[in-house]
Amino acid sequence: MRTGSDDVIDRLTDWHRRLRAQFPIITANPGSAYLDSAATTQKPAAVLDAVTEFLTTTNANVGRGSYPWATSTTARIDAARERVRTALGDNTTGSSVEFVDGTSHGLRAVAQDWLADQLTDGDEIIVPFGDHEANLRPWLDLREQLALRGIRVSVLAMPVDASSGDYDHRALPSLVTARTRFVAVTHVHHVFGVDMNVHRVREVVGPDVPICLDAAQSVGHRPVSVADLDVDFVVFSGHKMLALPGVGAVWARNRRGPRFAPRGWEGTPNTAGIVSMAAAFDWLDAAGLAEIGAWTTALSARLTDGLARLPGVRVLGCQRSLTADSPVQRRESLVTFRHTAVRSDDLGFVLADEGIMVRADGHCQAGRESDDHAVRVSVHVYNTADEIDRVLAVVRRCEGMRS
Repeated sequence: MRTGSDDVIDRLTDWHRRLRAQFPIITANPGSAYLDSAATTQKPAAVLDAVTEFLTTTNANVGRGSYPWATSTTARIDAARERVRTALGDNTTGSSVEFVDGTSHGLRAVAQDWLADQLTDGDEIIVPFGDHEANLRPWLDLREQLALRGIRVSVLAMPVDASSGDYDHRALPSLVTARTRFVAVTHVHHVFGVDMNVHRVREVVGPDVPICLDAAQSVGHRPVSVADLDVDFVVFSGHKMLALPGVGAVWARNRRGPRFAPRGWEGTPNTAGIVSMAAAFDWLDAAGLAEIGAWTTALSARLTDGLARLPGVRVLGCQRSLTADSPVQRRESLVTFRHTAVRSDDLGFVLADEGIMVRADGHCQAGRESDDHAVRVSVHVYNTADEIDRVLAVVRRCEGMRS
């Protein structure tokens, strides 16, 4: 039976073929299927070329000299800040962009360099206890640090709808009080692969509470517009959106509370990484983020539909979406599942033997035991429908296996 995802794949096949050919590591390994883009993405030639051009023509430190290479590098980094704002659809005044090492570093910077000074004894913050560890640990650590100074802050768990894996906006109002000072949320869940509908969180908490968005799995995978998302911080990593590792960004609206600025001495930034991020945004814009989102969602739906037909497999997250052409939102770029007959780490090894690279572990999910493993298949623009079918073929062969 044909589905809507099949129609999307057919419509975008020629577009996809042109883009896939632009990834050197993919074209150099035609027998391999890299399906771990939620962990890190591969890089198109345009991004690699931009870094090489920078390092071989005008490489210098930022803000440390008046000679041409130094001023060129400084201008390039300043332009990259504007490039981030443009990529996020920011047409406002007063916002800022600070480059960091990645999402984990950025979230910790928001906690330590901004939120710490906003909280007083008896205040409350609401954060996700079931998302990535990087979006929980900074807020718990901050609570402990403030406690040493005699400031007691309550860290409340964002409620989750067990049937969908989405934030439970119906239960959230009972947690919001006059002492609610801050909320942390995730845009696309790194295990369940669903949009967490953060606009509903804003509707509940009201217009005055700052919201920090972990966008590690959405920026570079789909259109992200801060004009539509009424959040105060957007934090993401370059290596998950086709740029180099070791660089990320914190976009701050700077309307609710003081202006965000990292503390301490500002040392040498990762200039090559920042250049790669600007180039990645250029490439993504040229490719079409709406089409990339449609392609990866179609591949995820193809995998989900196939897995849902196997009695020995449980797909994690919303169970109501496990039908072809489900009216419930489909998973965006990643699908996580367990096999009842085969340990997830063993299945990861079986897939690797077939040239299929996936992640099979605890996925850094907060509140989970380290041995609570699952297989995560995550895609980007360079992946194909045939690669998804290869995964399904391996899992079907495992149906008769026993752990």
